[in-house]
Amino acid sequence: MKAIYVSLLAAAGVMFAGAVQAEDAEALAKSKNCLTCHQVDKKVVGPAYKDVAKKYTAKDEPMLAEKIIKGGKGTWGPVPMPPNKVTPEEANTLAKWILSLK
Repeated sequence: MKAIYVSLLAAAGVMFAGAVQAEDAEALAKSKNCLTCHQVDKKVVGPAYKDVAKKYTAKDEPMLAEKIIKGGKGTWGPVPMPPNKVTPEEANTLAKWILSLK
């Protein structure tokens, strides 16, 4: 019985940690002004993050992180995304978060 409680507490801790990381990533997106041009569930200037998540998979994460850093154009329309002042770690965090929004 004790083992079941320990397992349940461990699982709850993992789920809570994932929720905290998602909140941290969304806060990072806000602090870097990503949400000025993107929203989670609707197109603004750039595509909705949920649409990006539908188009790409986890194997595309490095490419998305690079686009976050360097910017890009032509993938989602005529408006280019400018380069962003983020560290590689921040870009990876943002790419993971975006892909988690499926």
